[in-house]
Formats: sequence, C-alpha cells, structure tokens
Amino acid sequence: MGKNTSIVLSDHFLDYIGRKVESGEFNSTSEVVREALRLHEERSKFKDRLLEAIDKGLASPVDETFDIDRWFDDEFGPA
Repeated sequence: MGKNTSIVLSDHFLDYIGRKVESGEFNSTSEVVREALRLHEERSKFKDRLLEAIDKGLASPVDETFDIDRWFDDEFGPA
C-alpha cells in the first residue's frame, strides 16, 4: 500500500484538483495526483523510446541510392 506524504501545490493546481474531484471525475486529491504521475511516467517512457529510435536512426548508414524525386512520383504520381 502507499505511504502518506506531503506536497506543496500552487493555488492553480489546488483549484484544478478541486474541480476534478467536485466534478466526480476523481474521488480524491490522491487519485488526481496518482493519475498525473502515471501520465508523466508514461510520457517519460515514450520520450525515452523516441530518443532511442532517433539515436538508432542517426547511427544507421545512409542509403545513397534513395531518390526522393522517384519516391514522390511513386507515392503521389508524376508532377
């Protein structure tokens, strides 16, 4: 189970959390904060995977035979 902790939030976030709980979308402040942390973790993992893919692409050899004009013609038809 979780552990109680204390955090300091600006009025902006306190109001936001209050609206979310009041609307019934969440049952408690803790639920709002947990969801925010889940989303942050998910976005962080996505960013890490994206950066890995970029690094992999940058490290791969360049295809010198690729013809961008031919590719456009193949994809969209001759101009």
